[in-house]
Amino acid sequence: MLLSLCPVQSCAMAETEEEEMVSAEASGFSDVSDSEFLEILDLDDSQESSASLSNPGPSSELPGKDGKLISLPKGRRGLDVSSPMERFHLNYLYVTDLSTQNWCEQQMIYGKEVPDFLVPEKAAVLDTGASIHLARELEVHDLRTVPITTKEDAWAVKFLNVLLMIPTLQSEGRIREFPVFGEVDGVLLVGVIDELHYTAKGELELVELKTRRRPVLPLEAQKNKDYFQVSLYKYIFDAMVQGKVTTASLIHHTKLHPEKPLGPSVLRHAQQGGFSVKSLGDLMKLVFLSLTLSDLPVIDILKIEYIHQETATVLATEVVAFEEKEVRGKVQHCMAYWMGHREPQGVDIEEAWKCRTCNYADICEWRQGGGVHSSTLEPQAKKAK
Repeated sequence: MLLSLCPVQSCAMAETEEEEMVSAEASGFSDVSDSEFLEILDLDDSQESSASLSNPGPSSELPGKDGKLISLPKGRRGLDVSSPMERFHLNYLYVTDLSTQNWCEQQMIYGKEVPDFLVPEKAAVLDTGASIHLARELEVHDLRTVPITTKEDAWAVKFLNVLLMIPTLQSEGRIREFPVFGEVDGVLLVGVIDELHYTAKGELELVELKTRRRPVLPLEAQKNKDYFQVSLYKYIFDAMVQGKVTTASLIHHTKLHPEKPLGPSVLRHAQQGGFSVKSLGDLMKLVFLSLTLSDLPVIDILKIEYIHQETATVLATEVVAFEEKEVRGKVQHCMAYWMGHREPQGVDIEEAWKCRTCNYADICEWRQGGGVHSSTLEPQAKKAK
């Protein structure tokens, strides 16, 4: 059984005698899994060429949840030399940040600048996808809610999940919603793997569930985004079981206080799970020992399962080839932006059709610049004079 976090003081505690595990949505590991966020309109291939980079709308504002207009910040300018990690006050990134960045970097940035903006149609699709994921998870284990009050407690629940899931995978052969975390090119990446299980041949297989609003498969560009996502999961998971992820790196990036005592609810659940710990640091030591001493193999097979939301029909199951060199190249390109080594980029003219499903198309600086970020056009304009 997994524990789910509740970042409030009062939560109803489910009573059960089964083994517990912990789900970590409130601990900073909530990872958007569904591709509908990017392709809510389910475009057909015939629509790909119907958008233009050089046709921006007149507004630089978007309607918020309450109907009021939200002004979007402009891109990096002049004396602002901070990196995007610093500008957005980020200690780490989600795996889905990078996969979304691979779809359209400019769109991902606007999503950071206006995090509460989401049209009702897309919110409904994401809610449905989340419900399907939860139902899948409940097929394998139950959930118990744990009240938390600090980020140390939130990460402690995440670590408890890892400690409980590892022996479950080894004994029962299947787990769902497994947390992953690791440093990649100087940045901490975190995420949640939908499912891990052993095949009849003893191979460790990762399955990523993607729900679809319509009973059609995504376009190749959307599939590529999904391929990148599962490849990142494997890259991080493999590093975890090979002992390449360290407590020092995790503490450095998350700014956690390992000496901080666990909250009473988290401590009680840790003790019920058979773990004699007092602080987050105690749990971290157990997690890294368990990862390296449990004989967990690296992931052998990557699969993506596309399912129609309404009927639960499996549309296709695709096997993804892991190309480490290609993955590393994409990661390095992504991180160059986050570390402030280059300006953000939108889509190429050949993929301008993506703008049709983008909430920010009317105010997009990349489109206004005709495929060049407006902040890079300003010096050129002065030079021309």
